[in-house]
Amino acid sequence: MTNCPVIVIGAGDHARVLLDVLLVSGAQLLGLVDANIALAGNAIRGVPILGDDGIVFGYDPEHILLVNGIGSSRSTDLRRSVYDRFIAAGYRFVHAIHPSAVMSSTVALKPGVQIMAGAVIQPDALIEENVLVNTGVIIDHDCKIGAHVHLAPGVTLSGSVTVGAGSHIGTGATVIQGVQIGSGVLVAAGAVVVEDIRDGQHVMGVPAREVVS
Repeated sequence: MTNCPVIVIGAGDHARVLLDVLLVSGAQLLGLVDANIALAGNAIRGVPILGDDGIVFGYDPEHILLVNGIGSSRSTDLRRSVYDRFIAAGYRFVHAIHPSAVMSSTVALKPGVQIMAGAVIQPDALIEENVLVNTGVIIDHDCKIGAHVHLAPGVTLSGSVTVGAGSHIGTGATVIQGVQIGSGVLVAAGAVVVEDIRDGQHVMGVPAREVVS
């Protein structure tokens, strides 16, 4: 962890989990910010909530780092927009990696990746920017995870799986070897994906099938 102080964007449930990761990793935490201004002046784990996220712009981008504390349950759009907003203003997002995560030395991580407790990432996987690899996720060899993806707790990706940008893979879902999941896809919790999924589809079930609304 760098010596620059860190601000967490968001003060909700995912931010609380991230604080544990950051504290155990020795991060220098400046505080949290949140769009809900009523939270200002409170604290989580002893870390102060400074105010709304506009406060970040009062700090020189060269002198602080950010962590994206916005989670997602179905859509990754808000998490992505927060990241893009601050990147466009010149700020940098730091990795948040729990020390219990197991990663091959050949895993490639782009900026702002978050890897929660108990995750396992095998050789030659590629994790693009602002990806959230949640608790207990297994990513096997040669997987490619696109930007802004959320892999929810307990997801299992077999080898050589591709997940397109902005997709959300729900809790406990399993994806078999070599499957390609498009961008903006929603895979429901517990689904078993055995064939490729096109961009924008919502699938669920065992085996996973498209949900037609």
